[in-house]
Amino acid sequence: MLIVDDHPIVRQGLRAVLTAQPDLAVVAECGTGEEAVALAAATVPDVVLMDLRLPGLNGVEATERIVAARTAAAVVVLTTYDSDGDILRAVAAGATGYLLKDASGEELVAGIRTAATGGTVLAAPVAAKLATRMRGDAPTLSSREIQVLACAARGLSNPETGRELFISEATVKSHMMRIFDKLGVSDRTAAVTAAIARGILSPP
Repeated sequence: MLIVDDHPIVRQGLRAVLTAQPDLAVVAECGTGEEAVALAAATVPDVVLMDLRLPGLNGVEATERIVAARTAAAVVVLTTYDSDGDILRAVAAGATGYLLKDASGEELVAGIRTAATGGTVLAAPVAAKLATRMRGDAPTLSSREIQVLACAARGLSNPETGRELFISEATVKSHMMRIFDKLGVSDRTAAVTAAIARGILSPP
């Protein structure tokens, strides 16, 4: 895991919480967006824990670069800011999670584990804000499409989803394409995020 925060005391606290877990390891930490991009490429972490307010390259821009370079499995935003604009920019940049710094240690650890296995993590207040913003014309997904999307939210691949639901991988892909079209998105993470925001899926 890579910790990105411009306050050394915050990084120290996060490291203490995370390294106390037997299945979590911090491979590096830094205080700027530029360092985050470089360290993500050098260490290839499973998860980048990213603050939004950073000197120079901000957290959203750093997230975009890390996601584009595929140098980390997941970027989870950890911030004190929960404005609609901050949330939407982070999700659009490719973040798979958005947690607030007032989360408990248990919530933080659980969120990181979920993100590391391909799941999507949204703090309850963040999910509520997205739901309010996107409650408008909610698309209708079939029960099977919801099952497929729920598997994606758990981080299952298409073959794994097919085995769990007893359908072919090709059928899973077909369902996912229809889901993307109905939700107006282009990838699995965005589909899960949109479904949680619209109340189609429950937050993890």
